[in-house]
Amino acid sequence: MANTTVSGATAIHGQNPQFLVETVIRNRIYESTFWKEHCFALTAESIIDKAIEVRFIGGVYGNQKPTEFLCLLLKLLQIQPEKEILVEYLRAEEFKYLRALAALYIRMTFRAVDVYELLEPLLKDYRKLRLRNMGMS
Repeated sequence: MANTTVSGATAIHGQNPQFLVETVIRNRIYESTFWKEHCFALTAESIIDKAIEVRFIGGVYGNQKPTEFLCLLLKLLQIQPEKEILVEYLRAEEFKYLRALAALYIRMTFRAVDVYELLEPLLKDYRKLRLRNMGMS
């Protein structure tokens, strides 16, 4: 149940939204400790607290472990928050990783016109984001 998309979710690009994340990576996320302990019952409201705690962006690191950022992205794909909620995530200027998470979700799931309208204001945000890559453990 914890690894399924919410009932009534709309298909994105003609498929289950979780399938936007590669199968191997998705399975590693499901097996990760962070997913099991922190992402189990997250909602659009409670995911904010977890996103605020994120300290870097990235996909996988070390021995193909998924980052917390990627786990939260998959959770967003599962719960499919409404557009208004995502816009509020983008407006939270003091939390740059929450904004980055919302921006990536919007980029992956919205239409091109909406992506342009919603994300263009972020070009004025020059803050640096830490990237956790394969070489970091």
